[in-house]
Amino acid sequence: MSDKQVDQGKRTWMIAAGCAGAAGGVATAVPFVSTFAPSERAKAAGAAVEVDIGAILPGQKLTVEWRGKPVWIVRRTPEQVASLKDDEGQLVDPQSERKAYPTPAYAKNQHRSIKPEYFVAVGICSHLGCSPSDKFQAGAQPSLPEDWPGGFLCPCHGSTFDLAGRVFKNKPAPDNLEVPPHMYLSDTKIIIGEDKQA
Repeated sequence: MSDKQVDQGKRTWMIAAGCAGAAGGVATAVPFVSTFAPSERAKAAGAAVEVDIGAILPGQKLTVEWRGKPVWIVRRTPEQVASLKDDEGQLVDPQSERKAYPTPAYAKNQHRSIKPEYFVAVGICSHLGCSPSDKFQAGAQPSLPEDWPGGFLCPCHGSTFDLAGRVFKNKPAPDNLEVPPHMYLSDTKIIIGEDKQA
């Protein structure tokens, strides 16, 4: 056997051992690195959720999960924002004064949001915990009044909410939709579950 054949054999074994070592290193590193991300249990317990809102077009809604609940991010059109002032006489709590679902101070306004364009709410009816449906289109529709301004309809018992999540009078839902703690990290990113800079 020549020296060249022995060196070739050693080289093959060294490459194979190096590949096995690299694969083992990756297999060890992946679980270690994944421990830095919030676990599913931590997310369910209330870990904050960062959301990119840059792709939401006016009139659209994005749903994400926080604490096991659906959270809606609605990008309202200028017309939808302007229509919110017209609803106030028909609402149970237009100023969000009730305490069952305390509204953060930065959302105690007509549009119930930090920026009028974006509405962030927990998508669970305050009556029995159903999830209301989007009924953004204004006007008469099945199960809605003829002067419907646009908003949300809970299909379970007929509670209706405007586009700021405020409940209309004479409906089973006792309160407005909950506004979760949230803040803007940039013009296109928000974090749900935190509302103070560390």
